[in-house]
Amino acid sequence: MFVNEADNPKYSVVVPFHNEQESARELYQQLSSVMTGRYEPVEFIFIDDHSMDSTNQVLIELAMSDPRVVVIRLKRNYGQTVALAAGFDYAEGDVIISMDGDMQHDPADIPQMLAAFEETGSDIVSGWRKKRVDNFLLRRAPSRIANWLMSQLSGVAIHDFGTTFKVYRKDTIKQIKLYGEMHRFIPALASWNGATIVEVPIKNIVRPGGRSHYGLSRTVRVLFDLLTIRFLLKYVTRPLHFFGPIGLLSTTVGLAINIWLLFDKMLYGTALFDQHGPLMLLGAVLILAGVQLVSSGLIGEMLSRTYFESQGKPIYSIEKVITTRNASATRS
Repeated sequence: MFVNEADNPKYSVVVPFHNEQESARELYQQLSSVMTGRYEPVEFIFIDDHSMDSTNQVLIELAMSDPRVVVIRLKRNYGQTVALAAGFDYAEGDVIISMDGDMQHDPADIPQMLAAFEETGSDIVSGWRKKRVDNFLLRRAPSRIANWLMSQLSGVAIHDFGTTFKVYRKDTIKQIKLYGEMHRFIPALASWNGATIVEVPIKNIVRPGGRSHYGLSRTVRVLFDLLTIRFLLKYVTRPLHFFGPIGLLSTTVGLAINIWLLFDKMLYGTALFDQHGPLMLLGAVLILAGVQLVSSGLIGEMLSRTYFESQGKPIYSIEKVITTRNASATRS
Protein backbone atom coordinates (compact mmCIF):
# COMPACT_ATOMS: atom_id res chain seq x y z
CA MET A 1 0.00 0.00 0.00
CA PHE A 2 1.39 3.39 -0.96
CA VAL A 3 1.91 6.13 1.60
CA ASN A 4 -0.31 9.19 1.80
CA GLU A 5 0.75 11.81 -0.74
CA ALA A 6 0.63 14.49 1.97
CA ASP A 7 3.33 12.76 4.01
CA ASN A 8 6.78 14.21 3.68
CA PRO A 9 9.17 11.40 2.71
CA LYS A 10 11.74 10.27 5.24
CA TYR A 11 13.68 8.31 2.62
CA SER A 12 14.59 9.34 -0.92
CA VAL A 13 16.01 6.83 -3.38
CA VAL A 14 17.88 8.62 -6.18
CA VAL A 15 18.64 6.62 -9.33
CA PRO A 16 20.07 8.01 -12.60
CA PHE A 17 19.13 6.16 -15.80
CA HIS A 18 20.60 6.34 -19.28
CA ASN A 19 19.37 3.83 -21.85
CA GLU A 20 18.32 1.33 -19.17
CA GLN A 21 14.97 0.21 -20.60
CA GLU A 22 15.71 -3.43 -19.74
CA SER A 23 16.40 -2.82 -16.07
CA ALA A 24 14.28 0.19 -15.06
CA ARG A 25 11.04 -1.65 -14.26
CA GLU A 26 12.77 -4.56 -12.51
CA LEU A 27 14.88 -2.21 -10.39
CA TYR A 28 11.77 -0.26 -9.35
CA GLN A 29 9.99 -3.47 -8.34
CA GLN A 30 12.95 -4.58 -6.23
CA LEU A 31 13.30 -1.15 -4.62
CA SER A 32 9.57 -1.01 -3.87
CA SER A 33 9.72 -4.47 -2.34
CA VAL A 34 12.59 -3.46 -0.03
CA MET A 35 11.30 -0.03 0.97
CA THR A 36 7.51 -0.55 1.22
CA GLY A 37 6.32 -1.16 4.74
CA ARG A 38 9.74 -1.03 6.38
CA TYR A 39 11.18 2.28 5.21
CA GLU A 40 8.37 4.75 4.75
CA PRO A 41 7.36 7.34 3.83
CA VAL A 42 9.64 7.00 0.81
CA GLU A 43 10.02 8.63 -2.60
CA PHE A 44 11.80 7.35 -5.68
CA ILE A 45 13.62 10.03 -7.69
CA PHE A 46 14.36 8.58 -11.14
CA ILE A 47 16.51 10.80 -13.38
CA ASP A 48 16.41 10.08 -17.09
CA ASP A 49 19.70 11.41 -18.44
CA HIS A 50 18.10 11.95 -21.86
CA SER A 51 17.90 8.29 -22.82
CA MET A 52 17.49 7.47 -26.49
CA ASP A 53 15.62 4.21 -25.96
CA SER A 54 12.26 3.66 -24.23
CA THR A 55 13.62 4.27 -20.71
CA ASN A 56 11.70 7.52 -20.40
CA GLN A 57 8.39 5.89 -21.32
CA VAL A 58 8.95 3.11 -18.79
CA LEU A 59 9.72 5.65 -16.06
CA ILE A 60 6.63 7.72 -16.92
CA GLU A 61 4.48 4.60 -16.62
CA LEU A 62 5.98 3.96 -13.18
CA ALA A 63 5.26 7.55 -12.12
CA MET A 64 1.66 7.27 -13.32
CA SER A 65 1.12 4.09 -11.32
CA ASP A 66 2.94 5.06 -8.12
CA PRO A 67 2.69 8.56 -6.55
CA ARG A 68 5.98 7.94 -4.77
CA VAL A 69 7.85 8.04 -8.09
CA VAL A 70 9.19 11.33 -9.45
CA VAL A 71 10.74 11.25 -12.92
CA ILE A 72 13.14 13.99 -13.96
CA ARG A 73 14.12 14.03 -17.62
CA LEU A 74 17.14 16.14 -18.49
CA LYS A 75 17.22 18.07 -21.75
CA ARG A 76 20.41 16.41 -22.90
CA ASN A 77 22.82 13.71 -21.80
CA TYR A 78 24.84 15.43 -19.07
CA GLY A 79 26.46 12.36 -17.51
CA GLN A 80 26.09 10.55 -14.23
CA THR A 81 27.43 13.26 -11.95
CA VAL A 82 24.99 15.92 -13.13
CA ALA A 83 22.10 13.45 -13.15
CA LEU A 84 22.84 12.64 -9.52
CA ALA A 85 23.07 16.35 -8.71
CA ALA A 86 19.59 16.87 -10.17
CA GLY A 87 18.24 14.00 -8.09
CA PHE A 88 19.86 15.26 -4.89
CA ASP A 89 18.42 18.73 -5.49
CA TYR A 90 14.88 17.36 -5.84
CA ALA A 91 15.10 14.79 -3.03
CA GLU A 92 13.10 15.74 0.06
CA GLY A 93 13.88 12.83 2.38
CA ASP A 94 16.00 13.17 5.50
CA VAL A 95 17.90 10.07 4.37
CA ILE A 96 18.97 9.92 0.72
CA ILE A 97 20.02 6.68 -0.96
CA SER A 98 21.77 6.73 -4.33
CA MET A 99 22.48 3.83 -6.64
CA ASP A 100 22.99 2.98 -10.32
CA GLY A 101 20.13 2.14 -12.66
CA ASP A 102 21.80 -0.79 -14.44
CA MET A 103 21.02 -3.43 -11.77
CA GLN A 104 24.66 -3.73 -10.73
CA HIS A 105 23.60 -2.69 -7.21
CA ASP A 106 21.35 -4.99 -5.21
CA PRO A 107 18.49 -3.20 -3.41
CA ALA A 108 18.61 -6.02 -0.85
CA ASP A 109 21.78 -4.38 0.50
CA ILE A 110 19.86 -1.26 1.52
CA PRO A 111 18.72 -2.56 4.95
CA GLN A 112 22.27 -3.28 6.13
CA MET A 113 23.43 0.12 4.89
CA LEU A 114 20.57 1.88 6.69
CA ALA A 115 21.29 -0.17 9.82
CA ALA A 116 24.92 1.02 9.76
CA PHE A 117 23.68 4.56 9.14
CA GLU A 118 21.50 4.47 12.25
CA GLU A 119 23.91 2.55 14.48
CA THR A 120 26.99 4.65 13.78
CA GLY A 121 25.27 8.02 13.40
CA SER A 122 27.49 8.67 10.39
CA ASP A 123 26.73 11.25 7.73
CA ILE A 124 27.58 8.89 4.85
CA VAL A 125 27.47 5.12 4.48
CA SER A 126 29.47 4.13 1.43
CA GLY A 127 29.14 0.80 -0.32
CA TRP A 128 32.31 -1.26 -0.68
CA ARG A 129 32.52 -3.75 -3.53
CA LYS A 130 34.81 -5.99 -1.53
CA LYS A 131 34.59 -8.87 -3.99
CA ARG A 132 34.69 -7.43 -7.50
CA VAL A 133 33.34 -9.41 -10.45
CA ASP A 134 34.82 -7.12 -13.15
CA ASN A 135 37.67 -7.97 -15.48
CA PHE A 136 40.90 -7.78 -13.46
CA LEU A 137 43.13 -6.02 -16.00
CA LEU A 138 40.56 -3.62 -17.43
CA ARG A 139 38.56 -2.79 -14.30
CA ARG A 140 39.78 -4.14 -10.96
CA ALA A 141 43.49 -3.31 -11.19
CA PRO A 142 42.99 0.30 -12.43
CA SER A 143 40.21 0.74 -9.85
CA ARG A 144 42.44 -0.45 -7.02
CA ILE A 145 45.19 1.97 -8.01
CA ALA A 146 42.72 4.84 -8.43
CA ASN A 147 41.08 4.17 -5.06
CA TRP A 148 44.48 4.12 -3.36
CA LEU A 149 45.42 7.44 -4.95
CA MET A 150 42.10 8.99 -4.00
CA SER A 151 42.47 7.82 -0.43
CA GLN A 152 46.00 9.18 -0.14
CA LEU A 153 45.28 12.54 -1.76
CA SER A 154 41.94 13.14 -0.06
CA GLY A 155 42.82 11.80 3.37
CA VAL A 156 39.61 9.74 3.44
CA ALA A 157 40.36 6.13 4.35
CA ILE A 158 37.80 4.18 2.33
CA HIS A 159 38.40 1.39 -0.17
CA ASP A 160 35.83 2.12 -2.88
CA PHE A 161 35.31 5.66 -4.14
CA GLY A 162 33.83 4.55 -7.45
CA THR A 163 30.50 3.06 -6.41
CA THR A 164 27.39 5.23 -6.51
CA PHE A 165 25.65 3.05 -3.90
CA LYS A 166 25.62 5.26 -0.81
CA VAL A 167 23.40 6.55 1.99
CA TYR A 168 23.56 10.25 2.85
CA ARG A 169 22.24 12.46 5.55
CA LYS A 170 20.19 15.14 3.79
CA ASP A 171 22.07 18.11 5.23
CA THR A 172 25.40 16.55 4.18
CA ILE A 173 24.65 15.92 0.51
CA LYS A 174 22.72 19.16 0.00
CA GLN A 175 25.87 21.15 0.84
CA ILE A 176 27.90 19.59 -1.98
CA LYS A 177 27.98 20.96 -5.53
CA LEU A 178 28.91 18.38 -8.15
CA TYR A 179 30.75 18.94 -11.43
CA GLY A 180 32.69 16.89 -13.97
CA GLU A 181 33.07 13.27 -12.80
CA MET A 182 33.07 14.26 -9.14
CA HIS A 183 30.28 12.06 -7.82
CA ARG A 184 32.94 9.52 -6.82
CA PHE A 185 34.65 12.21 -4.72
CA ILE A 186 31.59 13.01 -2.60
CA PRO A 187 33.12 11.39 0.53
CA ALA A 188 36.23 13.57 0.12
CA LEU A 189 34.19 16.72 -0.44
CA ALA A 190 31.93 15.89 2.49
CA SER A 191 34.87 15.20 4.80
CA TRP A 192 36.06 18.74 4.11
CA ASN A 193 32.83 19.88 5.80
CA GLY A 194 33.45 17.54 8.74
CA ALA A 195 31.22 14.65 7.64
CA THR A 196 31.78 11.19 9.11
CA ILE A 197 31.93 8.21 6.76
CA VAL A 198 31.69 4.43 7.21
CA GLU A 199 31.93 1.63 4.67
CA VAL A 200 29.66 -1.38 4.34
CA PRO A 201 30.46 -4.35 2.07
CA ILE A 202 27.93 -4.73 -0.74
CA LYS A 203 27.38 -7.27 -3.49
CA ASN A 204 28.99 -6.62 -6.85
CA ILE A 205 26.60 -8.01 -9.45
CA VAL A 206 27.39 -8.59 -13.10
CA ARG A 207 25.34 -6.17 -15.18
CA PRO A 208 22.41 -7.88 -16.92
CA GLY A 209 23.64 -6.45 -20.21
CA GLY A 210 27.20 -7.49 -19.36
CA ARG A 211 28.66 -4.19 -20.51
CA SER A 212 29.55 -0.99 -18.70
CA HIS A 213 28.71 2.43 -20.14
CA TYR A 214 32.19 3.55 -19.10
CA GLY A 215 35.58 2.63 -20.52
CA LEU A 216 39.23 3.31 -19.93
CA SER A 217 38.84 6.74 -21.57
CA ARG A 218 37.25 7.87 -18.31
CA THR A 219 40.60 7.43 -16.50
CA VAL A 220 42.04 10.69 -17.83
CA ARG A 221 38.96 12.65 -16.76
CA VAL A 222 39.09 11.07 -13.33
CA LEU A 223 42.76 12.01 -13.01
CA PHE A 224 41.99 15.67 -13.70
CA ASP A 225 39.10 15.59 -11.24
CA LEU A 226 41.40 14.00 -8.67
CA LEU A 227 43.84 16.90 -9.04
CA THR A 228 40.92 19.30 -8.74
CA ILE A 229 39.72 17.62 -5.56
CA ARG A 230 43.19 17.78 -4.04
CA PHE A 231 43.30 21.50 -4.77
CA LEU A 232 39.79 22.07 -3.45
CA LEU A 233 40.44 20.19 -0.22
CA LYS A 234 43.67 21.98 0.61
CA TYR A 235 43.75 25.30 -1.18
CA VAL A 236 40.26 26.41 -2.22
CA THR A 237 40.15 29.06 0.51
CA ARG A 238 43.83 29.99 0.15
CA PRO A 239 44.95 29.53 -3.49
CA LEU A 240 47.88 31.91 -2.97
CA HIS A 241 49.39 29.28 -0.66
CA PHE A 242 49.50 26.94 -3.66
CA PHE A 243 50.62 29.31 -6.41
CA GLY A 244 52.73 31.58 -4.20
CA PRO A 245 55.56 29.17 -3.24
CA ILE A 246 55.91 27.92 -6.83
CA GLY A 247 55.96 31.49 -8.15
CA LEU A 248 58.45 32.60 -5.48
CA LEU A 249 60.76 29.69 -6.28
CA SER A 250 60.58 30.41 -10.00
CA THR A 251 61.29 34.12 -9.49
CA THR A 252 64.16 33.41 -7.11
CA VAL A 253 65.85 30.99 -9.52
CA GLY A 254 65.39 33.42 -12.42
CA LEU A 255 66.84 36.32 -10.43
CA ALA A 256 69.77 34.17 -9.28
CA ILE A 257 70.60 33.25 -12.87
CA ASN A 258 70.48 36.85 -14.08
CA ILE A 259 72.44 38.19 -11.09
CA TRP A 260 75.16 35.61 -11.70
CA LEU A 261 75.27 36.54 -15.38
CA LEU A 262 75.49 40.24 -14.45
CA PHE A 263 78.47 39.63 -12.15
CA ASP A 264 80.08 37.47 -14.83
CA LYS A 265 79.74 40.37 -17.27
CA MET A 266 81.08 42.95 -14.80
CA LEU A 267 84.02 40.88 -13.51
CA TYR A 268 85.13 39.05 -16.64
CA GLY A 269 83.62 41.03 -19.49
CA THR A 270 81.81 37.98 -20.82
CA ALA A 271 79.73 38.55 -23.93
CA LEU A 272 76.45 37.44 -22.47
CA PHE A 273 74.40 37.34 -25.65
CA ASP A 274 77.04 35.29 -27.44
CA GLN A 275 77.93 32.85 -24.66
CA HIS A 276 74.92 32.78 -22.33
CA GLY A 277 71.97 33.79 -24.51
CA PRO A 278 69.81 30.73 -23.72
CA LEU A 279 70.61 31.02 -19.99
CA MET A 280 69.59 34.69 -19.98
CA LEU A 281 66.35 33.78 -21.71
CA LEU A 282 65.69 31.03 -19.14
CA GLY A 283 66.23 33.47 -16.27
CA ALA A 284 63.84 35.99 -17.79
CA VAL A 285 61.19 33.35 -18.44
CA LEU A 286 61.45 32.07 -14.85
CA ILE A 287 61.03 35.58 -13.44
CA LEU A 288 58.02 36.22 -15.68
CA ALA A 289 56.49 32.84 -14.81
CA GLY A 290 56.98 33.52 -11.11
CA VAL A 291 55.23 36.87 -11.33
CA GLN A 292 52.34 35.29 -13.24
CA LEU A 293 51.95 32.48 -10.70
CA VAL A 294 51.85 34.90 -7.78
CA SER A 295 49.35 37.02 -9.69
CA SER A 296 47.24 33.91 -10.35
CA GLY A 297 47.26 33.18 -6.63
CA LEU A 298 46.06 36.67 -5.80
CA ILE A 299 43.32 36.48 -8.43
CA GLY A 300 42.38 33.06 -7.06
CA GLU A 301 42.06 34.54 -3.56
CA MET A 302 39.57 37.09 -4.85
CA LEU A 303 37.65 34.51 -6.90
CA SER A 304 37.41 32.11 -3.95
CA ARG A 305 35.86 34.84 -1.85
CA THR A 306 33.41 35.63 -4.64
CA TYR A 307 32.56 31.94 -4.94
CA PHE A 308 31.75 31.48 -1.27
CA GLU A 309 29.67 34.63 -1.17
CA SER A 310 27.69 34.00 -4.35
CA GLN A 311 24.50 32.01 -4.92
CA GLY A 312 25.00 28.65 -6.59
CA LYS A 313 23.18 28.00 -9.87
CA PRO A 314 21.99 24.62 -11.18
CA ILE A 315 24.36 22.89 -13.58
CA TYR A 316 21.58 21.18 -15.47
CA SER A 317 18.45 22.04 -17.46
CA ILE A 318 15.28 20.00 -16.92
CA GLU A 319 12.92 19.17 -19.75
CA LYS A 320 10.06 17.98 -17.53
CA VAL A 321 9.19 16.47 -14.15
CA ILE A 322 6.54 13.75 -14.01
CA THR A 323 4.75 12.75 -10.80
CA THR A 324 1.23 12.14 -9.58
CA ARG A 325 2.06 13.32 -6.09
CA ASN A 326 0.42 16.71 -6.70
CA ALA A 327 -2.58 17.76 -8.76
CA SER A 328 -0.32 18.71 -11.66
CA ALA A 329 1.40 15.60 -12.99
CA THR A 330 3.91 17.36 -15.20
CA ARG A 331 5.97 20.49 -14.56
CA SER A 332 7.95 21.88 -17.50
